[in-house]
Order: sequence, then structure tokens, then C-alpha cells
Amino acid sequence: MQSVSIVGMGRMGGALAIALGRVGYRLDYLIVRDPANAASYLSELPARVAKLDDVAEIPSSIVIIATGDPEIGAAARSIADRMKTASVALHTSGSLDSDELMQLASHGCSVGSMHPLVSISDPVTGSNQFHDAHFCIEGDKAAVAAATDIAAALGARPFAIAKEFKPLYHAAAVTSAGHVTALFDVSIEMLTACGLDAERAKELLLPLLASTVNNLRGSKPSSAITGSFARADVEALDRHIDIMKRAVPADVLEIFLLLGERSLELAEAGGADPAKLMMMRARIKMEKSIVK
Repeated sequence: MQSVSIVGMGRMGGALAIALGRVGYRLDYLIVRDPANAASYLSELPARVAKLDDVAEIPSSIVIIATGDPEIGAAARSIADRMKTASVALHTSGSLDSDELMQLASHGCSVGSMHPLVSISDPVTGSNQFHDAHFCIEGDKAAVAAATDIAAALGARPFAIAKEFKPLYHAAAVTSAGHVTALFDVSIEMLTACGLDAERAKELLLPLLASTVNNLRGSKPSSAITGSFARADVEALDRHIDIMKRAVPADVLEIFLLLGERSLELAEAGGADPAKLMMMRARIKMEKSIVK
């Protein structure tokens, strides 16, 4: 049985601790800043919850650093003398690569990164979201093997990219998840301007968002896109712009116009009327110059 210790017990670290314990990994240490203030669910896990200063040696074959990105390098330096030679160290950053763990490589450890491509809002529910998720993995041979085994045990699907592209990979993830959440918030703001309260707006929009996700499952974006931009409906665009200029802040209109340009590219790929597309692009260009 592989043994694991985890440094950093935030949402990702906590979710991995719960999930790995569930599938048979032995949990040695769960390292936190302050055990006295540790989340209550940690006390239910078969592991020692401790401050790093109280850990003389980390006996685990795998150590996962799940701190925030700015703290990974410092965490690696802090545990270097506590780790066994030839153990595997992985961090969970999406935008940093295994070079962040060079201090541990110099100590004789195998190093890599393992980023679960899934949104974790809290550790307990997040522990159930790894199944069928994709894990972006890179590093040296032993680290990649260990991370791949973890992904397989959790029912996840590993994939690899060249490490120099990790920041771009992570930016794509932020755009498809974090930015979509921000965009959803903008949509709620627009509906509240119609007189609905925020909770009702959310209730109305969620099924629409879900239907879009379902469309994307079976179609490429140029086929999945719907609505006035997909139809190249110039008159609808005029109505949108007119009411938004009167009812919502300028930055909301700016977001709408910027995304509209990309939507028109998808509409063009989907076969929309070229003449109408040209008119819509001209309208957006004119309005963007006014907004700025």
C-alpha cells in the first residue's frame, strides 16, 4: 500500500486526503498551519494532523504539496530534509511545473506536478469529483508514474502536456471555469436590472447553462452556439445594445460586445449569412469605440 502525506489542507489538499484514504492509500501526515484550527473533518481521517515544525521525518513514499502557488517553493525547501531519499514529491498547481520542486530533486526525490482539472469548492464534496476528471501530469519518470497511479485509483483520466505550456493550459482552465462563473454573475446582474432578485435570476439561468453544457458534449462550439449571434440577428443586437446602455454599467456592455465578436466567429464557422455577419461586426466595432 502506498503511503501519502499532504502539505496544505485547503480545498484541494483536503479533497485529495479524503479521496485517497477512501481508495486505499495510507495517510501519514496532513500538514497544516495550525492543528488547533484545522477543519473538523480532518479529525475523522486516519492520519496525523500536524504543523510542519512538529514533524521530524515524513516517512511517506509520496508527498503532495497542495498549498497555494506562491507557497510551493517555500514548502518544498521546508520539507527537503524531512523526506526520504527516492520518495516522490508532487505539487497540485495548474500553472507551475515540476521545476518548482528542484530543491527536492537535489535531495534525491522524484518530482512532478499533478493538477486535477476540476472545480473544488470545498474538500468534502470535492472529494467526490475526481472520478472521470482529467489530471494534467508532468515531471520525471517516477513522479509521472506515481501521479498516474493516483489518477487511476481515483477513477480519473491522466494526460500530459509539455511543461512550458502549463501557464497557458491553466489560463484555459480559468477561462472555462472561473471566467464562466464570473460571466454567470454578469448575467445575474443583467436580470436583476430587469427587476428580478439575484436568487430568482440564478434559478432561471442555471437550466440554460446546463443545456449549453449538454450541447457542447455532443457538438463542436460552432454547432452548439445558439441565440441571436448564431442567427446573425442584427436587429436583436441593436435592441440588446440600446437597453444595456440604459440599464447596466458600461463594463457589462463591453463584456457583451467582446464575447459577441467571438460568437460571430463561431456563427461564421456554422454557416451564418456573411452579409449579416458583416453588419453585426460593424455595429460592434462602432459601439466598442464609444464604450472606450
